[in-house]
Amino acid sequence: MTATRLPYVKMNGAGNDFIILRVDAPGLDLSPETVRRLCGRDTGPGCDQLIVIEPPSGPDETAFMRVWNADGGKVETCGNALRCVGWLLLEAAGGDRAVIGTLGGATVARRADGTRIEVDMGAPRLDWREVPLAEEMDTRGIELQVGPVDAPLIHTPGAVSMGNPHVVFFTDRQDDDFVRGAGSLIEHHPLFPEGVNVGFAHVLAPDHIRLRVWERGAGLTQACGTGACAALVAAHRRGLTGRSATLALDGGDLTIRWDETTDHVFMTGPVALDGTGTVTL
Repeated sequence: MTATRLPYVKMNGAGNDFIILRVDAPGLDLSPETVRRLCGRDTGPGCDQLIVIEPPSGPDETAFMRVWNADGGKVETCGNALRCVGWLLLEAAGGDRAVIGTLGGATVARRADGTRIEVDMGAPRLDWREVPLAEEMDTRGIELQVGPVDAPLIHTPGAVSMGNPHVVFFTDRQDDDFVRGAGSLIEHHPLFPEGVNVGFAHVLAPDHIRLRVWERGAGLTQACGTGACAALVAAHRRGLTGRSATLALDGGDLTIRWDETTDHVFMTGPVALDGTGTVTL
């Protein structure tokens, strides 16, 4: 088979970095081995997620975004990547609004202030079947804990889907070893048939949350956009915050707002262009 070379753009959103390819036809199929090679920091350009921009899948879309995690698995969506892809589409078209299709549903990206992009992430999915969970539970606080039964280290996380599954623990335990250990343990727990992203949220004030996220298939990343949205939704449902807050992640701050009128979650944050190059598929 003849090797294909494609140009790429390297970008990051609050430190969460991506290799972004653009193709002229839908349905580019990449093997897990190819994705792992390109995402590997010593075997390819290196990134948390590989993104492919395809032609729109419907008449209302500007483009379709496909996402692979660094472990080679294809996933539904990625919030920080939506901002980066939104910026690329807006720069190319000279407009102020782009509709991006994903496996998790369509989203709208708009210019905010400076290099910040706002993405309408849609309504959070809060029913246990939508997350999804393997059994019926109240998603405001599901039956899950880490540590001894009589003295758990963390417990009763909120569960939210933002087009991909999340659980959010409220804790001040956010050191690397704890996040990696607990996150990797929960990611493939039988309660989550599709795996899960694991958030560790420390509520500092009603409008300020410190967040770290163990991402399904990517590990501990600098930022997780859908994770930030899920954390705000989970915190507000528990009465810990208002409907908007600044989420402080390792790579920077995101502003998250859960609109009461539309029920949609809006995420605003930075994008940065890191470089360009070519890759062999």
